[in-house]
Formats: sequence, C-alpha cells, structure tokens
Amino acid sequence: MTTLHLGMSTVLHIVEVTGIIAFASSGVIEARQKEMDMVGVFTVAFITAFGGGTLRDLLLDRRPLFWVEHQEYPILIFLMALISIPFLRHLRHAVAEKAIIYADALGLGLFSVTGASLAAEAQMPLFVCVMMGVITGIFGGVLRDVICNEIPLVFRRGQLYATCSFVGCWLYLLIEKAGVTQSVSLLMGISVTFLLRALAVRFHWTLPG
Repeated sequence: MTTLHLGMSTVLHIVEVTGIIAFASSGVIEARQKEMDMVGVFTVAFITAFGGGTLRDLLLDRRPLFWVEHQEYPILIFLMALISIPFLRHLRHAVAEKAIIYADALGLGLFSVTGASLAAEAQMPLFVCVMMGVITGIFGGVLRDVICNEIPLVFRRGQLYATCSFVGCWLYLLIEKAGVTQSVSLLMGISVTFLLRALAVRFHWTLPG
C-alpha cells in the first residue's frame, strides 16, 4: 500500500510539473505579446502557473502551499521567463495566440484533474471535488488575463472553457469510483478536458445562449 501511495504521489508530481510548465508558457507568451520586460514576464508566468493551485491549497487548508513546498517550481518559472525573452521577441501574433490557447488547454486539463484528486484525497464531497478541480484549472488563467488587461477566457461569450474542466473532473472521479486505477483515471480526465477544449476552439462549440 505504501509503495502504491508513493507511486501515485510521483504521478501527481509529474502531472503538477507538466501543468506548471503549460500554464507558465501561456503566461510567458501573453506577457511578451504585451511587450512586458523580464519582471513582467516572470510575474505573469508565476501568477498563471500558481494562481489556481494556491487558491486550491488555501480552500483545502493545505500547508505549506505547493510552490512553497517545492522551491524548484518558482525557480523553473524564473528560468523560463529568462530564456523566453530572445526566443519570443519575433513571434508572430497569430502563432502566439494559437500557442496560448493550446498551452492553456493543456494546463486546464492537468490542473483541473489534479485539483479534483487532491480534494478527493481530503475526503471532500464529490461535487465539491469537481468544483475544486474547476477552480484549480481556471483561476490562474483568469489572473493572467486580468493582469494583461484582457477579458478572461472563462468569461468570454465563446468556446467552451470551464465546461471542459467540469466534464473532465466528473469523468476522472466517476471512473476512479468504478475501480479503474488512479493513474488511468487521471490520464483519461486530463485527455478529455484537453480534447474538449481543443475541439471547442476548432469547431466553435459554445453553450446555448
């Protein structure tokens, strides 16, 4: 049982790091599009990567905060911001917009399902676990867009966003309740969230008005 728990901790850690990189990438690209300097790029990337997880940890009363416990996370963001300046200087706007959308979609899937998983581990009710996952998935992007003077993606009348997180979290929790291993459940929840968001962008899927 202990070995299994350590194995899942490793999987969740990998998912968390991947989510941080994905969300930070969207923050870095958005900040460079706004022609921010190094401090601005780091700040936007930091808030995008850690905003949702920080709110999750506060609501679940988890201490220390996940990025405080793992100092390598903010160091990684700092290095990403540092090396992005020369590479993204001449990135075309259309390419940047597409990169932001898909990096954000990946981060949405990774952080949503991780948030739901941690809430389930804390023995929260099922619906609360789902909402915790949605909050974890969307809040960093909301902060990114607000700081960059954009209407947050989740509030724009357009393609599905928070709905993708909501569906992915439910799928993850229900599959795990059905007895599927947690690693497979995580992968399926993340994949469905990402694919739903990508398809919503591609085919302009929206909620009824």
